[in-house]
Amino acid sequence: MEYEIKQQDKFRFIEEGNGEPLVLLHGLFGALSNFRTLIEYFKQHNKVIVPMLPLLEMDILHTSVGGLAKFVHKFLDARVLDKVHLMGNSLGGHVALVHTLKHPERIKSLILTGSSGLFENGMGDSYPKRGDYEYIKKKTELTFYDPNTATKELVDEVYSITNNRLKAIKIIALAKSAIRNNLGEELNQIKQPTLLVWGNNDTITPPFVAREFNKLIPNSELHFIDKCGHAPMMEVPDEFNAILHKFLKKLNEPATVG
Repeated sequence: MEYEIKQQDKFRFIEEGNGEPLVLLHGLFGALSNFRTLIEYFKQHNKVIVPMLPLLEMDILHTSVGGLAKFVHKFLDARVLDKVHLMGNSLGGHVALVHTLKHPERIKSLILTGSSGLFENGMGDSYPKRGDYEYIKKKTELTFYDPNTATKELVDEVYSITNNRLKAIKIIALAKSAIRNNLGEELNQIKQPTLLVWGNNDTITPPFVAREFNKLIPNSELHFIDKCGHAPMMEVPDEFNAILHKFLKKLNEPATVG
């Protein structure tokens, strides 16, 4: 399924469906393919919006989690979006957290899956080995429980980014910024209902990270999915969509008076 990429000012994004906005933020090597099943499912219930994050287009000074959070703020302003359900995977989750802490007024709920912000295993000290396709393939496969989820298309995409010197520098800058930007002290300020969906076999942000998020974010609920790695919405989309749909429906049910 190909989606029309819309443009407004400097922003490029996908927008499908109608209803309360569900804004999806991809991770460091995120592509639209990460969210395809999710977009197809939720465009029947929500206005699903995926901004293209300028991971590799920002100047090196602003290539950081904070820089991306500012970009998301300007994007939501430009699209005049309110009562937003903000979802992020991996680095995208980290950006969603920083944005919600700085601009809580327009966020209705927060959805995090494999999010950085507390702890993550990066690509390792030897990363990136430019020009070593097998190495990049192995590293990409580690994202998933089932290595076959790392299609040739996905590996090629990661390889082309890491093989470009300037892009590789920016990826490293973002990864280092994510490690430095630890939100442990601030998470108790998040008041929005928060859904945490984690793969039980996530090796990048392991299950203990999810439990810590759950402990630190007051109004949060945690769901683990078995045989699943760092990107549940890609690896087990049906299960992920069912959990998210139930969460969103519950938010819109009138409160019962006991």
